[in-house]
Amino acid sequence: MGHAMNRAARLAILIAATAGAVFLRSSAAPGELALSPIFGVGIPPDYRHWELVGVAHETGLDELRGIVGNAAAIEAYRAGTLPFPDGAILVKLAWKHVQSTEFEPAFVPGPATTVQVMVKDSIRYRSTGGWGFGRFIDGRPVDEAQHQTCFGCHAAGVKEHDFVFTRLAP
Repeated sequence: MGHAMNRAARLAILIAATAGAVFLRSSAAPGELALSPIFGVGIPPDYRHWELVGVAHETGLDELRGIVGNAAAIEAYRAGTLPFPDGAILVKLAWKHVQSTEFEPAFVPGPATTVQVMVKDSIRYRSTGGWGFGRFIDGRPVDEAQHQTCFGCHAAGVKEHDFVFTRLAP
């Protein structure tokens, strides 16, 4: 049965990947997919190998953040291409901002807080500027109410930059 479940999970991954969905299997139960409500976006399994787009420090949240992009996103950034092409994916990792125990003036990432994902698919996410959103805590998507706020914030702040806040760091 375990082999069949793994096979079924692999088939679901292949089907979803072909349809443009991006996700990571949930750590909660084997074969269970962790997808965001509303958008059906998940955490790309290889995002930790992607290139750095930039970093952010949001004082109100007391977090350090690193933003990475897949090859399509990085190519668009370097070429100055807007809108981003379908298939571009951005992932923002956030950690608590804590003082280094080894070097007092420095701050380093502490406990992880969230992983946030933006997936460009101009057909599937037409009503949200071509972007699907996912926000995850401990690998699990947050509730639907939080996902309803994603596009509104991006539309209010960076509509002219294809709804993306992060710029490529020099």
